Amino acid sequence: MKPFKVIRLGTVPYNTALDLQYRLLEKRINKEIDDTLILLEHPHTFTIGRRGNPDNLLVNENYLSKNNIDFIKISRGGDITYHGPGQLVGYPIFDMNIHSKDIHRYLRNLEEAIILCLFDFGIEARRIDKLTGVWVKRSKIASIGVGIKRWVTYHGFALNINTDLALFDMINPCGLQRVRMTSIKDWLGQQTDIDTELVMKNIVDAFSKVFEIDLGDEMDLRTEGEQKIETEINKFLS
Repeated sequence: MKPFKVIRLGTVPYNTALDLQYRLLEKRINKEIDDTLILLEHPHTFTIGRRGNPDNLLVNENYLSKNNIDFIKISRGGDITYHGPGQLVGYPIFDMNIHSKDIHRYLRNLEEAIILCLFDFGIEARRIDKLTGVWVKRSKIASIGVGIKRWVTYHGFALNINTDLALFDMINPCGLQRVRMTSIKDWLGQQTDIDTELVMKNIVDAFSKVFEIDLGDEMDLRTEGEQKIETEINKFLS
């Protein structure tokens, strides 16, 4: 099986993570690194894809600024979504030349990995035809939006674990009106937070199974300062 690397980054500003994706993307295109999965959280951020409808932001940008919520227009597919504390974000930098040069299959594989992860929590998640993402009955628990350059992927998925779901009231999530968002904690009706470590482990195991790849090195930088993180990332990229 082919190897892949996991980088765990803790809470990272959106644009910082985006810059890292671009750097890894070029390295993967040039075959200088193996497939890499970045796992992290973001501070409160709304992002909207290149074809997203600005009307799906239901509050004005001044309100967001006053409440320290970023609003960023980006190059992925999909419409508007929320990122924030309690949500696991995954950015696979994968070479589709060695998997399958089929974007729809790649999206279904991302959904399948999340579905497998949730199954271990006793949650029977599913797909809904023509609505990319992962659902529990009629509630959406994970959003997906990807970018592809020269058949290497970037951007990825956002899985709600202990997310404050009230933030989704400021948008039409993924451009869908009146959609109900949920999280692992919300769906299970738990008062205490879900163990994020366990969710990350399940996601990594699911990616290994679905994409038929072996976990190689793991880089855990969650407890490091910004300067140490930059140093370690530069070592990885050198």
